[in-house]
Amino acid sequence: VQLQASGGGLVQAGGSLRLSCAGSERTFISYAVGWFRQAPGKEREFVAAISWGGSNIDYADSVKGRFTISRDNARNAMSLQMNGLKPEDTAVYYCATGPRGSDWRSPEYYYWGQGTQVTVSS
Repeated sequence: VQLQASGGGLVQAGGSLRLSCAGSERTFISYAVGWFRQAPGKEREFVAAISWGGSNIDYADSVKGRFTISRDNARNAMSLQMNGLKPEDTAVYYCATGPRGSDWRSPEYYYWGQGTQVTVSS
């Protein structure tokens, strides 16, 4: 596993969780990084992404205003702060680094974490 994701869990609707992802210089340096999620029976979908320098950030419309992506390049780490969680946010969340193309929203990244389960109860 080239990236290690953590921080998932069970939370009530309206609650918060913070996901973390740790890697190495090889998996982080100069790369944009992102978070994706996959609910049972559904395809993996884009959640958020941030550029190497942090100046460019993109969010899926479904999480905009509730989730915040950040990164710490000195520690080769990234985070996803999730507030105002909803039952429809329930999924396995994956961190990824190094998009293969220019479309950060495409799940074509070089490195992936193992996934961490987020469950939001109503």
